Amino acid sequence: MAELAKVDTKNEPTAGEGVDWKTVKSLRSKSATATKAIVVLLLIAAALAFVIYKGISNAIQYFYTAQQAVAQKAQLGSKTFRLEGIVVPGSIKDTQSGVDFEVRFANTIVPVVEIGSPPQLFQPTIPVVLVGHFQGNYFWSNQIMIKHTANYVAAHPNRIKNAGGGS
Repeated sequence: MAELAKVDTKNEPTAGEGVDWKTVKSLRSKSATATKAIVVLLLIAAALAFVIYKGISNAIQYFYTAQQAVAQKAQLGSKTFRLEGIVVPGSIKDTQSGVDFEVRFANTIVPVVEIGSPPQLFQPTIPVVLVGHFQGNYFWSNQIMIKHTANYVAAHPNRIKNAGGGS
């Protein structure tokens, strides 16, 4: 029979000897890093999806007419939304905190408390969109947007006519 060669194992390290464990990279640390990266990416994706959802939900219902808002007052509660109407002539009264007035759409009138200064084009019989919420019987607004382009009137002639209470 052939003789087995003897292997000299005197100079080879035994398990754990001569290995600098501080420099050995663990497979576990790579998977933990990858997991953290995936979690961060998922959080960013979720945040982005939320922002897109909020933007789309606001765009779907851009504003409620005064008539729609009064009809849905219980559902709207104190939630902030946009309210459309025509400023009622003779209703504008300056206050220390802004201006009080009424808006009308069809035959529905909503009293408004505006906190802040109204825009320069604010006047009676002009179409406005207000940002605010109901508080009691009043709509508390913190922003008035004036609808003053001829393009809007041309695109929605019946809406402006109906807002003023005409038939």
